[in-house]
Amino acid sequence: MRILVVEDEAVLADAIAEWLREQSHAVDVAYDGATGMERIDVYDYDVVVLDRDLPGVHGDEVCRRLVESGSDARVLMLTASAEVADRVCGLSLGADDYLVKPFAFTELAARVLALGRRSRPAVPPVLCRGDITLDPARHKVFRGGRYVPLSNKEFAVLAELLRADGVVVSTEHLLEKVWDEHTDPFTGAVRLTMLKLRRKLGDPDVIETITRVGYRMH
Repeated sequence: MRILVVEDEAVLADAIAEWLREQSHAVDVAYDGATGMERIDVYDYDVVVLDRDLPGVHGDEVCRRLVESGSDARVLMLTASAEVADRVCGLSLGADDYLVKPFAFTELAARVLALGRRSRPAVPPVLCRGDITLDPARHKVFRGGRYVPLSNKEFAVLAELLRADGVVVSTEHLLEKVWDEHTDPFTGAVRLTMLKLRRKLGDPDVIETITRVGYRMH
């Protein structure tokens, strides 16, 4: 998934981003609300991890802007307050889930994954096509019952292809969903990752290249 982390505590923001990247997500980081809203206007995020207590442009305003924009992104709001009224207020603004600081990164990752499954259209908890099975929660891929070890990028690319359910996925879409904002759009990263993925999945090849368009699963 493509995720945005909006958190003014830089050490925490970077730690969240690194943890989520280890789960094969593409993660962008904004250290203030204004930058967060700029990112939201430019990129199509699946989940936004949003600190409510941001200085300057408050997290509430960021959440309100996201909802008003009609974005399908799900919002996981973070706060230092454990007050029920505070949680109710955040949810009433359009947040989909709430997590009180301090929290375990494992719980945050699980909540992000759950929100991703509630995206439109809904994503099943386990992705299957033919003899290939991808389990996001366990971060494992199997082909014909054989475990296939993949890198984070290979895993994420395969997940996007499986979610498409046979529909062609463009290179631009893969760059948007699997790589972050710092990636050169003219890079050969997608082609190289696809080459490695095919090699690891083995024969017969289940990924079809549609020249000058993208890729799809058989």
